[in-house]
Amino acid sequence: MIRTNGNNNKHNNKHNNKHSKKRKLNWLRILVFLALIVIIIIRINYGLTNSDRVYDIEHIAQEPEIVVISDTTIHISVIGDIMCHSPNYNAAYIPETGSYDFRPFFTNIEKYISSADIAIGNLETTFAGKARGYSGYPTFNSPSELGVAMKEIGIDVLGTANNHSMDKGYSGVVSTLDALDEIGIEHMGTARSKEEQDTILVKDVNGIKIAFLAYTYGTNGIAIPSANSYCINLINKDLILQHIKAAKELEVDLICVNMHWGIEYQTTPNAEQLSLADFLFENGVDIILGSHAHVLQRMEKRSIELEDGSTKDGFVIYSLGNFISNQQDVGTRDTVILDIQITKAGETGNVTIDSVDFTPVFNYNKGSGTSDRYRLIDLNAVIKEYDDGKSSISETLYNTFKSALQRITKIIQAV
Repeated sequence: MIRTNGNNNKHNNKHNNKHSKKRKLNWLRILVFLALIVIIIIRINYGLTNSDRVYDIEHIAQEPEIVVISDTTIHISVIGDIMCHSPNYNAAYIPETGSYDFRPFFTNIEKYISSADIAIGNLETTFAGKARGYSGYPTFNSPSELGVAMKEIGIDVLGTANNHSMDKGYSGVVSTLDALDEIGIEHMGTARSKEEQDTILVKDVNGIKIAFLAYTYGTNGIAIPSANSYCINLINKDLILQHIKAAKELEVDLICVNMHWGIEYQTTPNAEQLSLADFLFENGVDIILGSHAHVLQRMEKRSIELEDGSTKDGFVIYSLGNFISNQQDVGTRDTVILDIQITKAGETGNVTIDSVDFTPVFNYNKGSGTSDRYRLIDLNAVIKEYDDGKSSISETLYNTFKSALQRITKIIQAV
């Protein structure tokens, strides 16, 4: 009989269990190691692939970026004839300093000019210098402080082509332009060289490019030197077409022309003005600003048909009247400050004249010997103050202002 050694069996079982556990542990380690390798490979592969996929999705699935260009809207302020008779500059004289200050003339209406994106006027005098002697009608030479006041109230551009441009000869033309350059007001219509005459004044106004031109019917019979025939732009269709063509080549958005034309003291445009307006519009001009009559004439907005059958906006005011002067006849103290709103469409680049509003203004002359003789009156504001019982002006003056407002409104015909 064979006897089984219990301790030996127990030892064998323990030995076998130990090896079994070791084998299991080794396999577990191998599996864990393999799992770690797989995880690392997957993570690396997933990380690269996912990054690539994200990149691809962003560049393949994403819609092409659409850049939306916003519309641009600007406001153009326009004033009439800037004249300066001897009573005007005498009233601006400061004896203590021997200088001139015209700024107080414009305190009441300055905000309508300074708030605009660009402001334009017609300078109907010269700045030929003190040495030439200051003078009023019939041959004007004014203190350049008048130009300084224009700059300070917000005027950016002045037309200098008018019947008084040659009042102090060719040297007066040059001195006037030199003074404006020093003051910082840009100009068009007169020139110091042929090159300057042929250079188109272009202003980029918040992304809207505007070309400015100016022409006059004549110079009151004062001869233009043949050697300096370039010094003033006369109303000549060939010259105008040349300048319009040059402006178009500069790819401007608008062409604005100051026209010194018509018959003095007539409140309606004549046949020549109407014909010239048609000519300008047909050849690409967008805005026409008239001067010379010294009284107001009507304004109108037009729809102009182009060669391709499309239409565009056009605007003309045949006369803006006197902005400042010493003239006293009925109508010569009536004027307006225009506010022309222009929009350039972001998507198409098309330009529209959205609206033209006006502020009625009266050039109030209190008479000689007063400390504040000349004041431009905001008629709507003053009349409203009186109607509200907040004004101390006399009833007579109130009626004067009311009559001026009625004349202006009747003539202008708001757009």
